[in-house]
Amino acid sequence: MTSIDLGDDPLALDRQVCFALSVASRSVIAIYRPLLEPYGLTHPQYLVLLALWERSPRSVRDLSQTLRSEPATLSPLLKRLEALGYVTRQRNASDERSLAVALTEKGRELRQEAEKIPYQVVERLGMELSELEALHTALARVLEATKTH
Repeated sequence: MTSIDLGDDPLALDRQVCFALSVASRSVIAIYRPLLEPYGLTHPQYLVLLALWERSPRSVRDLSQTLRSEPATLSPLLKRLEALGYVTRQRNASDERSLAVALTEKGRELRQEAEKIPYQVVERLGMELSELEALHTALARVLEATKTH
């Protein structure tokens, strides 16, 4: 087995993957904030809508798995999205424990406006698309490596 060389100070803050990911995540989400604000959305709510734009309706359990989020975390987001008129929540008639979340007409129409957001984010980041695609690929590998089974 090869040894891992982490340099003279393996605890140097600027060398920590967790630090870089944490700061980068907060910084990128901050770019989304003013883009989502006109629609009354937070970034976590936007992620829910992205999942629903891929497929609607979806169960809360399915959304939870897709977004890697606990159902209890999703509940207040879904309530707020319903209050905004973007989604409906309905109990499954055959299984009262299952809650189906579906886009409303307003939620479906929002997709057209939201399609502008990724372009604005790329522009504000000022990075080449190829760099962002490479970063996305690397992050997907990190997510896969940290996936709990």
